[in-house]
Parts: sequence; structure tokens; C-alpha cells
Amino acid sequence: MVQEDLDPEELARRVALSVAADSDEVGALVGRTLIGDGVWDYRFVSAIKGYEGWQWSVTLYHDEDADTWTVDESSLVPTDAALQPPAWVPWKDRLLPSDLSVTDAMGTDPDDPRLTAGYKPVQAKPQNSEVQQTPGDNEEGRKALAAETDGSDQQTDGAVFRLVDRSGDEKDVHEQEADDQVSFGAQTSSDDLDEAVDRFALTRRHLMTPEARSATAKRWYEGQHGPKSLSTRTAKGKACETCGFMIPLAGDLGTMFGVCANRWSPDDGRVVSLDHGCGEHSEIEPQEESHLWVQSQPAYDDLHIDVVRQKPREERPEVELMEQMQSEDGSED
Repeated sequence: MVQEDLDPEELARRVALSVAADSDEVGALVGRTLIGDGVWDYRFVSAIKGYEGWQWSVTLYHDEDADTWTVDESSLVPTDAALQPPAWVPWKDRLLPSDLSVTDAMGTDPDDPRLTAGYKPVQAKPQNSEVQQTPGDNEEGRKALAAETDGSDQQTDGAVFRLVDRSGDEKDVHEQEADDQVSFGAQTSSDDLDEAVDRFALTRRHLMTPEARSATAKRWYEGQHGPKSLSTRTAKGKACETCGFMIPLAGDLGTMFGVCANRWSPDDGRVVSLDHGCGEHSEIEPQEESHLWVQSQPAYDDLHIDVVRQKPREERPEVELMEQMQSEDGSED
């Protein structure tokens, strides 16, 4: 739509009024902005109920050679003060564990930040081989041993322990030995490393990262099987740490959690914190049974009346005669 003689502001207002449901919904001019290449954006106050903070936007093109104005488009646009819905969140991020049933499967992303590559043991090479493979040559093995080697180029037979001084700086035990001439037995033998790998099943394809384990511990500890649950408050100080039905966990999580194995406990088969309680502690003695019968007071139902049908009376003349004579004697007295 090309307009030659009409003022651009008036043209923009007419366009806004044409798309508005009511003429009162278009307010005063807020301002105009040059977008570029002769394109101008005219803004008007929106008076639509529920759209406070929004503005009418009408885009016009000005042909300077022909001195004409052309309408490009019109729309409602929000400002910083506009009431808008929350940002869209993908459905996978909106889901909660409680939304899934036992038949639903989410799967695990290949780049899940909670996982890291597992440890792959180095295959032994023949002695006559000129090239020997080291854990650093294996990409997944290098990631699995990152916590032990920490990017060091030193070749060792096993894991390398690191010391942390009071200032928070880490230092290799090898450097400590070189500086202070004190040996701490920093290197572990290959047998100890193999034992640790077997014990913690480090040869799995993926392992949880330390950050993921910390998040898991926090979630468990703050959940219904932690120390803040209602059952812990009613356990009268009997914590799972001293219960005979608590099975400890291996690894760093074992310092905070165990598995309940009491079939009478509501936490049976679940991971519980050591300071959790449920009232079914192994050291709680059962209540003593009383051999006396306690008779309760009878209860009477005063709201209902049971009508019982009686058996008809048998008619006997001699009995009726005797009753009649007795009634007459009583009346004479």
C-alpha cells in the first residue's frame, strides 16, 4: 500500500486502527526508530486489556526518490514491562522422575555430563615389540585415569596420589620426595590397581563423574530417606548407622549411606543415610504381651430398635379360667 500525500505518523496510526478490535485500543505515539535503508518503525501505546506494557508496531518504508511511504507490516510487540509467559522449556527438561512409570524409558544421551569413560586396562605387548602402549595412548583409558595422573607425563605402574597442603595447592608425591626427601609410598603396585578396578567395577563402559556422585549424595540425603524425614523424628534416636539390618555401601558413598535389609521396615531395599531412622531398629525390643484379659465396657445402641417377632400364645381354657378367678379375687380384696 503506497501513500504519497499522507503523513507517515497518521498512516501508521490508521494501520494500527485497522488491525485493532476497537479504536480505543490504540494509544498515543511512543516514538519512531530508523531501522535502516529507509525502513521506519512507529510505536503506539497498546490499551488492550491484558496487554499492559505492549506496543503497536507499524513498519513503513520511505522511498526518498519518489517521496512515498509503503506499509510493510504491523504487530503487537512486548516491552520490558510487558507481562509475558515464562520461557519455553523442552519437554525433556520439564519431565520429573515422578512423571515416569515403570514402562517408560528415557535413555541416556551419549554426551551425558554425569558420565565419563570407564577404565580400559592396557593390553600387554610382547617383549620383542618395539612399541609399547601406555594408558596415555588410549583415549578412554586416559580419561578414566585423569584423576590419578592429572595430565602428568610421568609414566608409573599405577595410580599417583596427590597431596593437598593447607594453602590448597596440590603437589605430586614425587615432587614431595624430591623436595623433602621423604617417601610416602606414593605409587601403588599393579596388583593393587587391579584390585581397585575389580572392586569398584571400573572397567564398565561409562562411570559416574565425581560431580554426579556428589549430586546423588545430596539428593539422597535431602530426600525422604535422609535425616529430615518424619520417620527419623519418631525413631527416638535409633539411627540406621547402629542397626544390624543396615548393609554398608562400598566407595565414598559408604561414608554416608547404606541399604536397609529389614523386611518389616518401610525402607526395606532402599538406600538410607546413616543418620536416618524408621522405628524398626534392630535394638528395639518388642512390646511385652499381657496375659490378662482386659474387659471393655459394653456399648449400647440407643438409636436403633430391633423388633423381634414373638411366638403366638397357646390357648388353654383351664389356664384362662384360673387367671380369671385370680383376677376376680384380687378385685374383691
